[in-house]
Amino acid sequence: MRRSKKILAIAIMMAIALTAAVGCTKAPQVSDQTDKPSVTDNGTSDVTTPGEAEEGKVLRIYCWNEEFKSRFTDYYEKAGKLPADIEVQWVITPNENNAYQNKLDEDLLKQDTASEKIDMFLIEADYALKYVDSDYTLDVINDIGLTEEDLSQQYEYTKEIATDSKGRLKGVTWQATPGLFAYRRSIAREVLGTDDPVEVQKHLSDWDKFDSVAEKMHSKGYKMLSGYDDAYRVFSNNVSAPWVDENGKIVIDPNLMRWVDQTKTYTDKGYNNRTSLWSAEWAADQGPGGKVFGFFYSTWGINFTLLDNSLAVPVAEGGKKEVGNGIFGDWAVCEGPQSYYWGGTWICAAKGTDNITLVRDIMKTLTCDAETMKQITIDTEDYTNNMKAMNELANSDYQSAFLGGQNHIALFAAAAPKIDMSNISRYDQGMNEEFQAAFKDYFDGTVTKEQALDNFYNAVLEKYPNLSR
Repeated sequence: MRRSKKILAIAIMMAIALTAAVGCTKAPQVSDQTDKPSVTDNGTSDVTTPGEAEEGKVLRIYCWNEEFKSRFTDYYEKAGKLPADIEVQWVITPNENNAYQNKLDEDLLKQDTASEKIDMFLIEADYALKYVDSDYTLDVINDIGLTEEDLSQQYEYTKEIATDSKGRLKGVTWQATPGLFAYRRSIAREVLGTDDPVEVQKHLSDWDKFDSVAEKMHSKGYKMLSGYDDAYRVFSNNVSAPWVDENGKIVIDPNLMRWVDQTKTYTDKGYNNRTSLWSAEWAADQGPGGKVFGFFYSTWGINFTLLDNSLAVPVAEGGKKEVGNGIFGDWAVCEGPQSYYWGGTWICAAKGTDNITLVRDIMKTLTCDAETMKQITIDTEDYTNNMKAMNELANSDYQSAFLGGQNHIALFAAAAPKIDMSNISRYDQGMNEEFQAAFKDYFDGTVTKEQALDNFYNAVLEKYPNLSR
C-alpha cells in the first residue's frame, strides 16, 4: 500500500511538474472553437462552453470533511439556487496521511476517460500550489467566467494563493483565515488582573512578553498552552523562505527552530500540558475542566473547533451540545505576538467538468456575493472573504456571545490585510506534518534534537522522493 501511494505521488508530481515546465502549455480554453474536446462514455464533452451544449445532470464534488457541504447546503441549495434536476454527489475522504490528496490525485489522473467526472474539488493552502499550478484546474476568469468585478472584494492573499505561475486564478474561497490568540477571560483576570482584550494584548505583544506570561501562568497553576503544536503556525507563517528552494533542496527556516526551542523550554518547565494537536487531551484542555490559558486559532478554529470543545458533552448520541453547561462566554481574542494565518479552503473547477455554468454560479454565490457572505458570518461567526461585508460588521454593534460579547470580526478585519503568502510551497502540508511529528519525540525526551532532524528528513524524502536534503 505504501509503495502504491509512493508511485502515485511520483506520477502526479511528474505530471504537474511537466505542466509547469512547458512554457507554452495552456489551461483548457473552453471558448476556443478550434479545440475538439474528447467525449466521455455518457456522451458529454470534457470541456464545455456555457450555452454551447447541454450541461451534465450530476455535480460531483471532492472534499475532506463536511464544512463546505454545509455551506453549500445552507447558502446555495436551501436558497433555491440548485436546479431541481441536478444530483449532487459528495466524495469525502479524510485528510489524514494525505488520504484526500491520494484519492483526488488518483481520480484526476483518470479524469479524461472517467464516465463520472470531477466537477469541483476543494484544496487547502498547505498544498494549493500543487493543483493550482497544473492543468487539472480551470482558470476562474477565462474558463469559468467570473469577472474582475465579481472578485474585487476578496482579500488579495486569497487570490494570490490560488494564482498559478502564469498569473491565472485557479480557485476561490468563501473564507479568509487570519489568526488570533484565544484566551480564557477568568484566567486572565486572576493572573493578569484584567480580561480586556486591549489590556491582555499589551502583555502578549511579542514573544518575550508571551514567555513572561507563561511563567506567571505556571506560578498560578495554569498552563500557557496545551501542547507541542499550538504555537507552530505562528512561527511557520513567519518564515523567510519556502520549504523547498529552486533546486529541490529542503530548507529549514531558523524560525522553525525557534518554535522547536520554545516548545522544548515550555515542555521542560511545565508551561504546556504535553498534548498533541487534535488529540482528546488537547480538546479537553479547551473545555470546562481545562487549566490552559489560551490557544492560537484562526477564524474557523474559533467558530468551529474551540466553540465545540468549550461546551458540555452531548446530551445524547448525536445530540447537540448545550451552551449553558460549559465555559461559553469565558473566551476572548487578541492579536498575540505575531500576525499569522492558518488554513483556508479553496474551490477549484476541474478540467473536464460538464457543469461550468453551475460551477460559476456556485463560486459567485458562495465567494463573491456580499450579502451571502455577511449572512454566513452572522450565522456561524466564521470570517468570510469579502472586505465590504466584513468591514460593515467590524464597524457595527456585532457581538459574539461565545467571546463574551466581543466583536472579534474587527480584529480579524485588521489582521487579514497583513497576511503574507510569499513563502508558501506545494509541499507545505507534508513538510509541516512531518516536522511536528519528528520533533514530538524530542519534546518527549526520547530522541535528541539531531535525531529528530534526521527522522524528519527521512520521512519527507520518502513522501517526496524528488527532493534532497
